[in-house]
Amino acid sequence: MSAAPVIAAVDGSEDSLRALEWALDAARRRAAPLRVVHVRQYAAWGQADVLVAGPPDEGGDPVLDEVRALLRERAGTPAVEYVAVEGVPGAVLPELGTDAQLLVLGSRGRGGFASLLLGSNGLACARDAACPVVVVPRPGREVHGEGTPEPGPRVVVGLHVDSPEEAALDLAFTEAALRGARVQVISAYPWPVQTWSAPGQLVPPPVDQEAVENETRSLAEGSFAPQRTRHPEVRADIEVLPGDAAGHLVAASRDADLVVVGRHRRRLLAPARMMGSVTQAVLLHAASPVAVVPPAEPEE
Repeated sequence: MSAAPVIAAVDGSEDSLRALEWALDAARRRAAPLRVVHVRQYAAWGQADVLVAGPPDEGGDPVLDEVRALLRERAGTPAVEYVAVEGVPGAVLPELGTDAQLLVLGSRGRGGFASLLLGSNGLACARDAACPVVVVPRPGREVHGEGTPEPGPRVVVGLHVDSPEEAALDLAFTEAALRGARVQVISAYPWPVQTWSAPGQLVPPPVDQEAVENETRSLAEGSFAPQRTRHPEVRADIEVLPGDAAGHLVAASRDADLVVVGRHRRRLLAPARMMGSVTQAVLLHAASPVAVVPPAEPEE
C-alpha cells in the first residue's frame, strides 16, 4: 500500500514556491509522493484571493507547467502528481487534505491583500483540513524574546496541560525524528493569578508560583512521556513559562525548523471547526513554518 501524499498548494506566487520547497523536502524525508495542486479560481469582481481572472485555460495550466519545469532536473525528487482543480481555494484545499499526510501552503497567495500576514486560504485550511496543515511564512519575520536558542535543528511544540493534544505531540516528535532535531516543549501557565472577592469576603491566600510551575511541569512531562517511549532517539526539553503561551511560542520560532500547535477541539456548544486564539496568533507572527494539527478523531 503506497504512502499518503504530501500536498503542496501552488498558485505561481513566491509564497507558494517556498511552500513547494518545504513540501518537497517533507515528502523526501517521509518517502512519500508529492502532490502539487493548483486550484484555479474563477470568481466575480471584488472577491479576495482571485487566482484566475477569467475562465480556466483549456490548453493547460501555466502554474503547474512552471512547477514541472522547476522539478524536472531535480535529483532525488519523489514521485510527483500534478492536479488542477477549479473552485474556491479556501473550500477546495481542505477537502483535498482528506487523504494526505500534510497540506503545505504559503502564508499568502496571489490576490491577497498585501497588508495581511496570513491569507484567507491559509486560515481556512488550518481551520478545516482533516490533515495537519503547514503554513510557510515569508522570510525575514522578526520575533522578539529573551535568550538565544541552542544551535541545531529544533521542533517547537505547544502543550496545554489541561487539554494536551496527542496528535500535535505525535507530529512534533515524528518531525524531530525525521530531521535529527530536538523537541522544545513549551507549556505556559497563567501568571499572575487574578483573585477576586466581594466586599466583606475573605481574600484567598496568595498562590505559590513555584508550586504552580512544578505542577505544570509534572503534568507536562506526563503528557509527552508516551512520545519519549516511541522516539527514544529524540531529545526533548521542556520549558514551563509564566504568562502568554502565544508570545512564548512566537519567540521560540526564531531559527526553529517548525512550530507545532493543536487546532482546537470541538466543544458541545460550538460544534463547528475552530482555532484557538493561541494558534491564530502563532500562525500570524511566527518566524518559522507552523504546523496546525487537527485533534485525533475519538475512538468508537
